[in-house]
Amino acid sequence: IEQIMEKVHYAKLFDSWVQNFAVNLNDIWNESSARELTLNQNNMNKNSSAIIIGKGPSLKKENHLKILAESDYKGTIVCCDGALIECLKAGVTPEKFPKFFVVSIEARNDSTKNLPRSDLKKYFDHELVRKYGNSISGLFSTVADPGAIDLARKSGIHIYWFHALFDYSDGKKSFNNIAALMVRSKKHTHGLPGLQTGGNVGTTCWFIAWQILKCKNIALIGINHGWNIDDPLELILSHGHEFPVPEVDKSGPTFEKLFPKIYNPEFNCTCILDPIFQYYSKALKEFIRRSPEWVNTINATEGGIIFGERISCTKFTTFLEKYTI
Repeated sequence: IEQIMEKVHYAKLFDSWVQNFAVNLNDIWNESSARELTLNQNNMNKNSSAIIIGKGPSLKKENHLKILAESDYKGTIVCCDGALIECLKAGVTPEKFPKFFVVSIEARNDSTKNLPRSDLKKYFDHELVRKYGNSISGLFSTVADPGAIDLARKSGIHIYWFHALFDYSDGKKSFNNIAALMVRSKKHTHGLPGLQTGGNVGTTCWFIAWQILKCKNIALIGINHGWNIDDPLELILSHGHEFPVPEVDKSGPTFEKLFPKIYNPEFNCTCILDPIFQYYSKALKEFIRRSPEWVNTINATEGGIIFGERISCTKFTTFLEKYTI
């Protein structure tokens, strides 16, 4: 599944990656590197923490945004772009949480001939984003959608750039290497940070929390990487209506392999994975296993399938009681 997903993403998005990078390049030369956040941040305290906020179903089911908004948490907030507006609506704002970051990596757009048109713009098109934008730091991949980035910029969000790594293993002929050389040709002579993404923004946020912001204790909320057992089958088959529903015998062994049921003993729940979530969750778990020993990953979603080696699972309220900075 991993090999198939990588090929599908590469074939489907490569042209958009290249075109987006070309449109973004002048802004990349003139704006900040995400490396500056490492040099300027003050999260080196051994107890420093970050909360990664995705838009998975547990976020609403467990009322985690309300709990966070009403807490005295003083640590770092790293928000997926798709969850930004809901966070601000719930009172999770940079006014209450000054160390507030939003991350975007998506290259998808609805017209490769007219890149500024994008459904991703909706993540930044809101009065609350414009109200708080000046206090939000945005980390964007160099191949992310230019239309969404431009709207974030106009909302006052300070832009910090990084490379999303997807073909660096191909050496000098890789697009990652060529893009890095082009970026270094002007302002960023030492280059931009390069980050694995695991194919999704939630995993990218996890990397940013410890690689860029140097936070030690990283909690995940709204990152389930699986469907609830009672979610509609059509929703699961289409990965939330993002993809066409595949033709598959729902009673056969192939269906069970592609859409397995996983029991999470930590939270006593059963989830269904689709092939995309299999890819995402396998990558994140592998990255967590291979992360430095000082990185402590905590699943506080109270659901989903992120559990196993080097992953602590706890209620979100318990995390907030233990980690305050």
